Amino acid sequence: MTDQGKVRNHNEDAGGIFSSESGQNLAVVADGMGGHRAGDVASQLAVTVLHNKWQEAGAFNTPDEAEGWLKQSVLEVNQDIQQHAAQHEECQGMGTTLVAAICTDGFATIAHIGDSRCYLANSFGFKQVTEDHSLVNELVRSGQITSEQAEHHPRKNVLLKALGTEEGITPDILTISFDEDDRLLLCSDGLSNKVTDEELGELAAFNGEWEQFCQSLIHLANERGGEDNITLAVIHNSHTDSKEGAD
Repeated sequence: MTDQGKVRNHNEDAGGIFSSESGQNLAVVADGMGGHRAGDVASQLAVTVLHNKWQEAGAFNTPDEAEGWLKQSVLEVNQDIQQHAAQHEECQGMGTTLVAAICTDGFATIAHIGDSRCYLANSFGFKQVTEDHSLVNELVRSGQITSEQAEHHPRKNVLLKALGTEEGITPDILTISFDEDDRLLLCSDGLSNKVTDEELGELAAFNGEWEQFCQSLIHLANERGGEDNITLAVIHNSHTDSKEGAD
């Protein structure tokens, strides 16, 4: 599910959840930036390229297979964005964050670049599984500022990595267990900047309609200013229900 927010005049986010013939799912969220309306070009290109490649992919039986596919696919997305920018002057300097997750019945493989995030809710609780490629996160990691100071830092939006901005850029990739009733939440910073981890953590116990859950989080972000586009995708590993999500 994606929303323009209350301030921006267009939506530079893109996303989707795509099922394969083998019943596995690919969830993608991208948050574009740069150039006049070029951010939406970069984010949509990222989602489209991954979707097209996913339609040709077979089943992934091991984390190694999934990690290899994701790494190669993200490299191709990076090349395609750079190529498009080189051919279209109005798109020069564009880029996008990306978080993508291949979800199987036993594991989830996650790739990310930038500050779009992936969270996991399972029997052990709720946690963020990606780490932002941002200046502020680096300052927190190195002990120069606290997490509380990071919330209101004037350079909060400065990214250290984004797709399309340089050649050969590689994503962080990890694989986690993804068991029955586990849930993944992927989102752009339009959501994570406005909604607390505690509020996002309601993902863990939610048992209603996922569309309603996603809509309530978007409403919350908009209520608190909605200065940015808001996009989220949920994957629920459920054998009794088709894997639900939002795009």
